[in-house]
Amino acid sequence: MSPHSLAAPLLALALLIGAAPAQAAPLTPQRLSPHVWMFEGLSAAGSRENRNNISNAGLIETADSLVLVDALGSPALARELLQVIKTLSPKPLSHVILTHYHADHIYGLQEFKKAGARIIAHQAAREYLNSETAAQRLQASIAEGLVEPGTTLVAADQWVDRDTRLSLGGLEIQLIPVGPAHTPEDLSVWLPADKLLFAGDLVFRGRIPFVGQADSRRWVASLDRLLTRPAAVIVPGHGPASTEALQDLLLTRDYLAYLRATMGRAAREMTPFDEVYAATDWSRYEALPLFKLANRMNAYNTYLLMEQEKD
Repeated sequence: MSPHSLAAPLLALALLIGAAPAQAAPLTPQRLSPHVWMFEGLSAAGSRENRNNISNAGLIETADSLVLVDALGSPALARELLQVIKTLSPKPLSHVILTHYHADHIYGLQEFKKAGARIIAHQAAREYLNSETAAQRLQASIAEGLVEPGTTLVAADQWVDRDTRLSLGGLEIQLIPVGPAHTPEDLSVWLPADKLLFAGDLVFRGRIPFVGQADSRRWVASLDRLLTRPAAVIVPGHGPASTEALQDLLLTRDYLAYLRATMGRAAREMTPFDEVYAATDWSRYEALPLFKLANRMNAYNTYLLMEQEKD
């Protein structure tokens, strides 16, 4: 089953967390390296109050243009970001690269498309983009006030399906497919000149990841692959930028591996989920933000996944 098929539980979780919504905050650029700024989303679920500002975006400056990595969670945020970008550089926005097609990373796309940017994404996202699940998720987001009426789903102009090197304004940008993992279309972005990695939602820093029905076995393998990069800075899909790349990659990796080990053993031994969940030692992770709201769902979905894997 596709990770994207969990739209209803995802929305229910978002609404639950959103019961105490974080308020809107201005988009503040953080300079990370000679070529990159980052805009950090809130550690919260999307809400009307925060304009669905819950994911990170990055801005890459080349010699002649700007490249955005991920498109934020609403057209309103995208319009604000376009204004902020003008204060950083007079160069045009030439491209938007998507790490994946989850709602909180794509609903700003229409504004960047209007501004003339060329959109690049992994071709595995086409199935989700054209699905009833995507349409229903968008309508639910409009109904809940996360995004405004008139928000649309926007397809990429260029679909990639393998390691791809872009040379833009003399700067090399490497696109690295690392899915299926968090989603079928996970795409990481590597800047060799800055030793900077945009990891997308393969890395959640300073909070519990949302695992959903992701392919956690391949997710772990993808993190192992990213660990071979000599990254000095990592931009996660959610949470602050990391200058401790190894430590933060390993935190997400070890959490997923722990879920698989504990829930896999229970599935093999046919131990009921409630029993094994109560008996599992969560002490390494329970202090992380969103643990109480996300961990049980993560564990249960991993339990179901491991039941399938043992067959």
